[in-house]
Amino acid sequence: MTNKEDFFKKIVSHAKQYGFIFPSSEIYDGLNAVYDYGHNGVELKNNIREYWWKSMVHLNDNIVGIDASILMHPITWKASGHVDAFNDPLIDNKDSKKRYRADVLVEDYVSKIEEKIDKEILKAQKKFGDDFDKEKFVKTSPKIIEYKNKAKKILTRLNSSLEKDDLDDVKNLIESLGIACPESGSKNWSKVKQFNLMFSTKFGASSDKAMELYLRPETAQGIFVNFLNIQKSGRMKLPFGIAQTGKAFRNEIVARQFIFRMKEFEQMEMQFFVKPGSQKKWYSYWKENRLKWHLSLGLDKKNYRFHDHEKLAHYAEQACDIEFKFPFGFKELEGIHSRTNFDLINHEKFSGKKLKYFDSVTNESYVPYVVETSIGLDRMFLALFSSSLKEEILPDGSSRTFLKLPPSLAPIKIAVLPLIKKDGLPEIAKKIYGDLKYEFNVVYDEKDAIGKRYRRQDALGTPFCITVDHQTIKDETVTIRYRDNMEQKRIKINSINSTIAESSNLLSLLKNLS
Repeated sequence: MTNKEDFFKKIVSHAKQYGFIFPSSEIYDGLNAVYDYGHNGVELKNNIREYWWKSMVHLNDNIVGIDASILMHPITWKASGHVDAFNDPLIDNKDSKKRYRADVLVEDYVSKIEEKIDKEILKAQKKFGDDFDKEKFVKTSPKIIEYKNKAKKILTRLNSSLEKDDLDDVKNLIESLGIACPESGSKNWSKVKQFNLMFSTKFGASSDKAMELYLRPETAQGIFVNFLNIQKSGRMKLPFGIAQTGKAFRNEIVARQFIFRMKEFEQMEMQFFVKPGSQKKWYSYWKENRLKWHLSLGLDKKNYRFHDHEKLAHYAEQACDIEFKFPFGFKELEGIHSRTNFDLINHEKFSGKKLKYFDSVTNESYVPYVVETSIGLDRMFLALFSSSLKEEILPDGSSRTFLKLPPSLAPIKIAVLPLIKKDGLPEIAKKIYGDLKYEFNVVYDEKDAIGKRYRRQDALGTPFCITVDHQTIKDETVTIRYRDNMEQKRIKINSINSTIAESSNLLSLLKNLS
């Protein structure tokens, strides 16, 4: 087992052990690729969502929110192209009986080539030390140039074959690369066929007269069908955006890598409506804006990269992904798309209703273009959780595991701990807890030795521990312990709130975006 696999298993184990994420209906052996967020997980998830919402809606005076229903008229999905074109290429291994996305098999092969590039760079860094010029090395190294050309050639062929719906060539590509089943090592592949990702259900009192509906595979269409409702009721002027968070559902061929790819997931997205001709400017703007949002969380910039799409969706003029370096490699975290006016035009066509915007400045009516930003909330959770999980060796030779989450996003902000369960210390601690709970998500913990309690809170990502001891009785001071460096100092009880507030509320993060 590789170090990456070991670390990923540790992430999954830690998430379950400390009440962040559980397999759905686990007592019945679970449901594949469906997960429940536990008492700590839901707090972290809500904090991420709130930070996205405040930064997107509250900090922008031309962006408003919406909460569209999951169930929509079935013609919606015909107009959007999902009924006819929302497919992934499926391939089966005849020996292992395992099913895979054919494009992902190829992309994983390319990822291994990219890992070889990273190894070459690392070797060169060690060899040349401070004199190492990474940019020059990447451009001039024959090995890296060879690897890059090979990767590009493979992806170009894959994208071309998918665009032409040449599924036979996709299979030929897999076979020519010698790609084997990850489970069995077998290279005995079936033909590639298209697999529609939509979940269907019935709407009506009786099955024989029920209407067939779909669980939405994306949240964007709820925004598009409400475009005029929002524009007119909010008296919005272009450019303006509509933001939404909510559940989406996809019948994934291979749901994998914990909460990275699930059948039920949550999106945070914004559709930004602009005047035709200005979409390139706004596409560039939102690319940079969204990367800035990610970096405001304190995550390492080297773990992010842009990936421009060679194969574009049927509605897109330009598209790129913000990729994050998960424990299993660089994968899509957020997508930015220039969607043209495809969706609004098609909804006009299928509904028979005009979805034009009247521009009072130019005195003309037109269908706006759209720039989309869409981030998976569950993927963002995994990115933050996995990059925050740390293990360090302490001076005494022992180790500790802690979640170095941004304090403003941590599920629990403060743990209040009486040093011992007697001498009036629990009563004082409970009074402090009762006063703080109106401002912060705070817990009271009196079980086990104080050192064990500190470790427990470290593992939960709690940024501050407040310890009540015998000195507290004498001078009304407590010990505040900081998670990241384990520093301890005495502060007055009446200053706890002000000491913690600045770094533990969302304001500290939001100010980083200004």
